[in-house]
Amino acid sequence: MQERARATRRSLLEAAASLFAERGYAGTSVNDISSRSGRTSGAVYFHYASKEGIALAVVRDRFATWPELADRYTNDAVPPMDRLVALSYDIAKALAEDPVTRGGARLWAEREVINATLPDPFALWTAATTRLLAQARATGQLAPHIRPAPTARALVRAFFGLCSLTEALEGTATITARLAEWWHLTLPSLQAAPKR
Repeated sequence: MQERARATRRSLLEAAASLFAERGYAGTSVNDISSRSGRTSGAVYFHYASKEGIALAVVRDRFATWPELADRYTNDAVPPMDRLVALSYDIAKALAEDPVTRGGARLWAEREVINATLPDPFALWTAATTRLLAQARATGQLAPHIRPAPTARALVRAFFGLCSLTEALEGTATITARLAEWWHLTLPSLQAAPKR
């Protein structure tokens, strides 16, 4: 019984996330979620107290927490700047392809119309980026004038803006190409000059 309840809850969350990504918060109703998931409206309200509750669950599920994000980028055998770039591509891929991540991103962008306080989705990204930049500094990869914490804030915000605008202007198919262009522009300003 518990497994069936978990499966129902997950199907509702995924249906809601897809709809939020496609139509936005205001354009999605509980009936839409019920219909997309193949479950009853009663099931929606049983598992989530309100539309705001399911929106909050979507943001918390992947967009704001990024399960395993920190653990996947702790391999000291890989240079920190390489891990930072790999992290950005993984996040960009999720923003382009994963319905729950996409739904969470759209909900966060529309947070002013949602009667719930959504978690800060950038805290974990910024902490992971700060840590990687600090490691790059410790290994001599980072330019001396770069300060990890403020640089991490700027990088995460610029990255999210790049992904959001690329999707809005060109669709998700070009996000990886635009990210490559962004890193070609950004990396040289972060990296220490090669030793002679």
